[in-house]
Amino acid sequence: MTLGFSWRAIVAAVALATGGQAAAGDFSNYDELNDMIEQLEAQNIYAPGELAKIFQQVERKDRILELIARPAEKSREWKDYRPIFIQDSRVQAGLDFWQQYQEPLARAEAEYGVPASMILAILGVETKFGGNKGGYRVIDALATLGFDYPRRAKFFRKELREFLILSKQNGIDPLEAKGSYAGAMGFPQFMPSSWRRLAIDFDGDNRIDLINNPVDAIGSIANYFKANGWKPGEPVTVRASIHGDDYDDATSDDLKTTSTIAALAKAGITPRVKMRFPDNLPVSGLRLQGDNGGEFWIAFHNFFVITRYNRSILYAMAAHQLAEEIQAAHDSQLAGTTARARAVSVQP
Repeated sequence: MTLGFSWRAIVAAVALATGGQAAAGDFSNYDELNDMIEQLEAQNIYAPGELAKIFQQVERKDRILELIARPAEKSREWKDYRPIFIQDSRVQAGLDFWQQYQEPLARAEAEYGVPASMILAILGVETKFGGNKGGYRVIDALATLGFDYPRRAKFFRKELREFLILSKQNGIDPLEAKGSYAGAMGFPQFMPSSWRRLAIDFDGDNRIDLINNPVDAIGSIANYFKANGWKPGEPVTVRASIHGDDYDDATSDDLKTTSTIAALAKAGITPRVKMRFPDNLPVSGLRLQGDNGGEFWIAFHNFFVITRYNRSILYAMAAHQLAEEIQAAHDSQLAGTTARARAVSVQP
């Protein structure tokens, strides 16, 4: 694709105008970026030369490449991963957030069928309810991974393109937006493509803002789960008992249901809870390494919907258990409030 001007010539001119100081990444020499810029300019999303000036300030971050090579989901066992997220302080922060945003959480649960506690758990795991949205410039992260992380370069190049379009459409300064080392943004840590496809204006101000608006984040998480197949009222996962010698062979690391209740029972994996599940119900057996050796679980469809948010069994289990902890604390809080109200009402 030729538009009659040279991206490299523009970069050289910009560098000359700024004293010849090249950015750390010097992405001007990357053919794949050159092609992306030409496409965005050909589509009139950016004016000629606009992205040249932006990318002159984009930096390659070796620290990002180090972090993505050893994410906690792949470098830790469950016994070490769980305590990162299941903490009294995080549960209390969830209760406080619930109290502050009761109306949008109730509305999101009613409209999308996703429990308020599940929405809160995502916010708690991702950013501690907005307390830690990430300190890397999104454009640095996505450019670094899109051009210098071959294993997933195609994915991150797509996200970089989505981010550049999103920035233009939403009036975001692409050099100011910050997020995770993987380029996820805002309260819910949406990747740019998820923002463009599934984020919603949930407070009616005619603007979708996941960076500063927790109400939009609440509605967007609920919409994300619904779009990925969340089934209201259905279970997520239950602890399992094991019997015999074949149970390990019946577990799976796949991010989808691979068995049935009947097949797991035949292999020696059965629910601990006293509930009756259909024999043909799609499930998977999970084995996690806990404090006391192997922990066995039965995961249902909704469990794997959580993995669409982060493709990790450990992540999904942590989010689910944090949701349970927040829900239990909320129910206890309500019960205490009701009991106190009744005590006051019967006083002479």
